[in-house]
Amino acid sequence: MFGDPPSGMSQGPAEPESDPEESQWRFSVDEVGPEAEPDPPEPEPIEPESISFEHAVFVGLGIALTIGIILSGL
Repeated sequence: MFGDPPSGMSQGPAEPESDPEESQWRFSVDEVGPEAEPDPPEPEPIEPESISFEHAVFVGLGIALTIGIILSGL
């Protein structure tokens, strides 16, 4: 007939063959319900460390350069 597909061609995706004894559900209700995911762990607080001399020098140098650039632009 005119509307029939040629032989050997399917009209849609093929259904995978499955074992009738095997359940089609991938997860049980306990695995996907609101109780499924535990609460995320609390992040550890960030404790401040002591200031090292090297870091303080570079911060001071950055401040001095910024002030110098701003003053030279005025």
